[in-house]
Amino acid sequence: MLLMVSVQNMEEAKQALKGNADIVDVKNLQEALVGSAHPWLVKEVRDYVPQETHASVTLGVVPNQVGTVAMAVYSAGLLNATSVKVGFMKTEYQMAVDILLASKEALNGTETKLIGSLFADNELYDGLDPNKMVDLAKDGGCDGFLIDTLTKDGRNLFDFMSEEVLTNFVYQGKSMGISTALSGHLRLDNLDELARINPDIVGVRGAVCSKGERDNSVYWEAVANFRKELNLRESGEIAVRDLDDSANSINGDEWIVIDGTGKSCASIILELSEQVERDTLSFVEVVMPDVLNTYDVIVWAQKGGHKVISQRKENNGSVRILVQPR
Repeated sequence: MLLMVSVQNMEEAKQALKGNADIVDVKNLQEALVGSAHPWLVKEVRDYVPQETHASVTLGVVPNQVGTVAMAVYSAGLLNATSVKVGFMKTEYQMAVDILLASKEALNGTETKLIGSLFADNELYDGLDPNKMVDLAKDGGCDGFLIDTLTKDGRNLFDFMSEEVLTNFVYQGKSMGISTALSGHLRLDNLDELARINPDIVGVRGAVCSKGERDNSVYWEAVANFRKELNLRESGEIAVRDLDDSANSINGDEWIVIDGTGKSCASIILELSEQVERDTLSFVEVVMPDVLNTYDVIVWAQKGGHKVISQRKENNGSVRILVQPR
């Protein structure tokens, strides 16, 4: 999982980088519920942040105006933002699709990725149903999606959507080959749930501020601590699910190995699917680079009716999963 930290100024961007954030996300928390930062700040952050570190832009809740939003997205592309997030609250579904398609077109010729966003608490505002997030990302031609929250009363993402629902959304996104991100007042005590869901990106702000509150400034030690806790779960040092380390003696059929080292989870699942389509007789052993991504393979197996024979953690932190196709 990548750690995305929301910042409002250059000093916070520096603190996020010092704490080893993977993505520095520029937004404006003073404009409406969530708004966009000034272009000059986005440029300053993008120029400062190393190219290998993502610098993204949040437009926040966008108006129901196709041209206006497309122009803002076009600016994010010109500024070489890694991605631009377009969020919808009180917007009809088809209007949201039209805005995203126009935004995607506005990014032609750039490397900036388009991220569609809905808010898990949209029902409080009579807004667009957040359960349509996967469909919206697909119909809008998005490179990824973000599920966030708007309320500032102490409730967070898990107060509005269950772990099971979010797990299903993330799995669908990965199956489509697009990035998945979760945010919304997430805290350190949500990390076990987040690790089981295993989105590509976890977005935080309040949890990495000096006193754990959004209106305080991002503080590098809090960022570093959050990153450390994520790493502990990725490595399996903190277990959020049990692994079956039992040894199994399998005889007779061919044994295929899929090495997932250096590959995305989405590409591994695609390779698995293609393998079992070609051959349902051979056992398939998958080498996963870390513990958390094993859960996506297990979900894939369950949905496809395949049997997970065993899971074994290696000394280098990778996990070997043996699957018997149905």
